[in-house]
Amino acid sequence: MDQQALDRGSEWLSEAGLRPTRQRLTLAALLVGDGHNRHVTAESLFAAVRERGESVSLATVYNPLKAFCDAGLMQEITVDGSKSYFDTNIHDHPHFFWEDEGRLSDAPSEELEITRLPTAPEGAEIAKIDVVIRLRRG
Repeated sequence: MDQQALDRGSEWLSEAGLRPTRQRLTLAALLVGDGHNRHVTAESLFAAVRERGESVSLATVYNPLKAFCDAGLMQEITVDGSKSYFDTNIHDHPHFFWEDEGRLSDAPSEELEITRLPTAPEGAEIAKIDVVIRLRRG
């Protein structure tokens, strides 16, 4: 892994006050080392780490992803209530879910218009709105 990717990963972790353990630094460098946002699953990140010759377990990948989300570095997007994707772009934005590929990608925010939301029940407030637009090739 190149030094620039490791440096970006280290800075990303320090912004959230997370200790840069070897596993966290490896994952952070893969996630943000090239300066681009990405959508990953724990399984796809696990495969990327293994491709680099690292010996890790899936739990070793999944636990830091949860910690990154808890620290506000990533957001978790759940599709079908069972499949979690992790997004390094933490700004509110919609997503496309490509059903035939099982892939998540950003949808253009400027094209989405939500004109009205239902009123939240008494004693509750709307915390967040997730928009996942499901696509299949026609």
